[in-house]
Amino acid sequence: MENISGGKRKGNAMYELVQVTENSYYIQSPAKIGLVKLSETEVCLIDSGSDKDAGRKARQILDANGWRLSAIYNTHSHADHIGGNKYLQSQTGCKIYAPGIECAFTKHPVLEPAFLYGGYPGGELRHKFLMAQESDAEYLTEAVLPEGFEMIPLPGHSFDMVGFRTPDQVVYLADCLSSRETLDKYGIGFLYDVDAYLKTLETVKKMDAETFVPSHAEAAEDISPLAQYNIDKVMEIGDRIEELCREPLCFEGLLQKLFSEYSLKMNFQQHALVGSAVRSYLTWLQTSGRINARFEDNMMLWERV
Repeated sequence: MENISGGKRKGNAMYELVQVTENSYYIQSPAKIGLVKLSETEVCLIDSGSDKDAGRKARQILDANGWRLSAIYNTHSHADHIGGNKYLQSQTGCKIYAPGIECAFTKHPVLEPAFLYGGYPGGELRHKFLMAQESDAEYLTEAVLPEGFEMIPLPGHSFDMVGFRTPDQVVYLADCLSSRETLDKYGIGFLYDVDAYLKTLETVKKMDAETFVPSHAEAAEDISPLAQYNIDKVMEIGDRIEELCREPLCFEGLLQKLFSEYSLKMNFQQHALVGSAVRSYLTWLQTSGRINARFEDNMMLWERV
């Protein structure tokens, strides 16, 4: 690994190219963009950043190195990972691949805010942070991966999220981990399936690699401590929700208490993101036999068992 904290830096602002091994790199950005050399002139990307501007900066790096982009392999369909797809595809003609349900969301990005909101999303949810531009994606399968690549299922944060192991043993972990700083600052991260997420983290804890590259945490040779920290945070949130439900609470009442306890500020986006995650926690706790839902005066109430 070549100076992972600094690496071989090319580009400007925070969009710097960091070399991890001989052929594996990442572009430092709010959601890291993986870059893998397939030959002296051909590369692929793992995700594409948050928007057209991220795609443009990635292309500047490609052009500066004389590299041709053959494909983008999306780990999942959240807007900060597919936002550069359309620009890069229009500029380079590259293929775009996304796994399972994520492919439908990548082709039809309005599905993301609609899913989060649970209905037709208003303008407050139709922006680049929740709804990328559509791109012409195809289903990701092992058959379309470059030689020597391994696709790693990482469900939980999103429906069918995956990571990738490159031939030089770099593992790109997508969003299955958040940094300690992010967890400590924001408290409740987005999850779709809590049980699947915990199982994913237990799997990740046991992985070996030359380097792990999470999208929202520093690259590391040993990812196990951070994986455990993420597990502990999920357990803490689950315990807190269960405790709050010692007295029957409707969903909005529970959400209000959680926002206050974690010092979060309510707006349309946070209501959708955190609200969706809390519903997933409620499902997990109910399935685990820790809380129940009942209906009273035409209101759903959650209470500890």
